Amino acid sequence: MPLDQDLDNTEDDSGEEMSFLSHLEELRWHVIRAAGSILVFAIIAFAYIEELYHYVIIAPSRPEFWTYRMLCLLADKVKYDELCIKALNFELQAIGVGDQFTMSMTSSVIAGLVFAFPYAFWEIWRFIKPGLKPSERRSARGAVFYVTFLFFSGVLFGYYIVTPLAINFLANFTLDPAIINEFSIGSYISLVATLTLACGIAFQLPVVVFVLSKVGILTPAFMREYRKHSIIVILIVAAIITPSPDIYSQILVAIPLFLLFEISILVSGRVEKERLREEKNLQGPVE
Repeated sequence: MPLDQDLDNTEDDSGEEMSFLSHLEELRWHVIRAAGSILVFAIIAFAYIEELYHYVIIAPSRPEFWTYRMLCLLADKVKYDELCIKALNFELQAIGVGDQFTMSMTSSVIAGLVFAFPYAFWEIWRFIKPGLKPSERRSARGAVFYVTFLFFSGVLFGYYIVTPLAINFLANFTLDPAIINEFSIGSYISLVATLTLACGIAFQLPVVVFVLSKVGILTPAFMREYRKHSIIVILIVAAIITPSPDIYSQILVAIPLFLLFEISILVSGRVEKERLREEKNLQGPVE
């Protein structure tokens, strides 16, 4: 079959042939439904924007935030008082006339994106899944659950660990005592959203490794061989995303990243075992 004919006549789940334009129409509706779910959650977030700001967005700017209290408890355990965060030396302010309204809209969209992520990804997965081979579908079983679980794990890690540590460092870093830290609400929201969403994406490492292992780019042997190198890279990444200079903060960030790398090795090993099993089945019994 010619290549162009193969592209223009593929089959959906029901076995019916779909043209290239039908694929585009199908993709369009999946994207519309995914975007619609984000819009719905954004509207809900905007309806409760005051509660969202007080209990979620602004919470890391207060010393009584859960993470700071846990760090103080840890400081008592390890007898390291500098780990306890008792004050944050900054104030938030809205400089522009419409800053608060603009940030409420922006925050609502970000919240909508986070909460609608499972459904939005499910819609995109519904479009991709029919194009996979049966063996690939079996290997990717539970993809929506795992991707969603890793995303929310990363978001929580970014919100409760990385973001408070970064805010603490930036709030208490001063060039001169005469300089007062007064951060704009826009820069604060940008910091919280960037660190939180970045961690949500970074936690997709096992999924990325799964895909790369499927296409033969990564192997568990390769990842084990460079495990020591990965530890150095992880420590560098932890030092970058954790501005705080104390070693405890960097370790708190590095440990989950290293666990993700170890999980990725297991994922790659599973993919390799499945590939070897399929090759053995294709070869048939040895006479």
